[in-house]
Amino acid sequence: MNIEELKYQILQQFGFPPTPEQAQALDVFVQFMTDSNPHAVMILRGSAGTGKTSLSGAIVRTLRAVRQKVMLLAPTGRAAKVFSLNSGMPAYTIHRRIYREKAFAGVDGQFNLNDNLYTDTLFMVDEASMIANLGLGGTTFGSGCLLDDLIHFVYQGRNDRLLLIGDKAQLPSVGEEESPALSAAMLQGYGLSVYECDLNEVVRQSQQSGILFNATRIRQMITHDDITQLPKIRFSGFSDIREMPGAELIEALGDSYHHVGLDDTIVVTRSNKRANIFNQGIRNMVLDREEELESGDMLMIVKNNYYWMEEERKKIKERELSEERRVKSEETAFGGRRESQFNSLANHKVQSEEVQSNELPAFLANGDRAKVMKVSRRIDLYGFHFATLLLKFPDYDNYELEATVLLDTLTSEAPALTHDQQEQLFRQIEEDYQDIPLKADRMKAIRQDPYFNALQVKFAYAVTCHKAQGGQWSHVYVDQGYMTDEMLTPDYIHWLYTAFTRATEMLYLVNWPKTQVEGE
Repeated sequence: MNIEELKYQILQQFGFPPTPEQAQALDVFVQFMTDSNPHAVMILRGSAGTGKTSLSGAIVRTLRAVRQKVMLLAPTGRAAKVFSLNSGMPAYTIHRRIYREKAFAGVDGQFNLNDNLYTDTLFMVDEASMIANLGLGGTTFGSGCLLDDLIHFVYQGRNDRLLLIGDKAQLPSVGEEESPALSAAMLQGYGLSVYECDLNEVVRQSQQSGILFNATRIRQMITHDDITQLPKIRFSGFSDIREMPGAELIEALGDSYHHVGLDDTIVVTRSNKRANIFNQGIRNMVLDREEELESGDMLMIVKNNYYWMEEERKKIKERELSEERRVKSEETAFGGRRESQFNSLANHKVQSEEVQSNELPAFLANGDRAKVMKVSRRIDLYGFHFATLLLKFPDYDNYELEATVLLDTLTSEAPALTHDQQEQLFRQIEEDYQDIPLKADRMKAIRQDPYFNALQVKFAYAVTCHKAQGGQWSHVYVDQGYMTDEMLTPDYIHWLYTAFTRATEMLYLVNWPKTQVEGE
């Protein structure tokens, strides 16, 4: 397909006349896709309300219609879910597609970079501002540098190429001043030929939104390097943004839970400590929950966990073998139904493979959310508190999983178990395995202990902005806490912009200071 034909097809899917910036971005994209250079890469940067999502959705629909292979990726499960809904096809986490687990995972699990068996495929990555490259997470995954590994994975494939989509005004990955995946200079350092474009103009239909009006103002402070005073927020004239006095918060959250649901309502705040305070208050005063943990509670995983998904894979394999034995037994008993039974077995194997490949995440990631369906057992062991829970994961097609959960992290101010607590748990469990003479065998047994591998979780009604990044919710309540001019930094402005742009329908600013309100 030539350039003009591809451009025409995308415009047909777009549905309305593009802005000059959108038309320019489309020109860049078709040039990128028709470039014979096997090391071409494209960056599509776009701020909230500029039509970046609409354009990327039209691109996906067009490429599928012309039978161009496309793989959609995002840094987190929530971001992948949003990307999937906006594009109309499945999206996956980057980690799920580019890494594979080693045969014998260590205490924290070890994943190698996978072989790229895809050919002639466009990899589209949304929320690329979240892609880190500092190796702060150690070497659990590949080299420890996600951008390095992503580039290496894509370009080892035959005629594969990469499109990175993101908003450079959002919070960069932890520890970095700017987002490396959205930097042309960074990508050129890999020897890639870089196509890039920016969408800055807010489209007409978005100008009526108070969320996008104010987000655009905040973004302009970033792009114009004009961070000299706290931004003043305009509420008047808009129906989708409002001030929320603290005294009204309980009733407002109750209304949101009733109208859009727990899964589509979130409080975004500045620190783990404030998130903890909000979570406790919401459970006690809005949801009337008195027990430490109850059915219906929303949780967030706060430490990567590999053990429970491996246990799930074992269960699936056991069910496969059990079904195979049943079919063979019936075949022996009813020889005349041989073909029918073999067809049944074949269908079961296909279904099992589909469950494993399409629904089962490789691991449970820090930031993944789960709904408690059932609390079946509580137990105190090793100086800690545990419970067995049936969990449902809304960002993974409502996949259900039974797992042991550590309750001590629910209300702690630390992000997860501290190093000392982790060491204490290890030593206590180790005592149960002293009858195993060889240290290597003893360590292997501990690594397979369900209590040592208990999920570390917190309540997920209120989260930090870093945890919320990449996701979108219908109703978002933003608590910035106490602010002064002295606390004004570029990081704060990025934080504010990111928090604002998590909301799709309503944005509530909790206890917003009058000094930060336009007209006051």
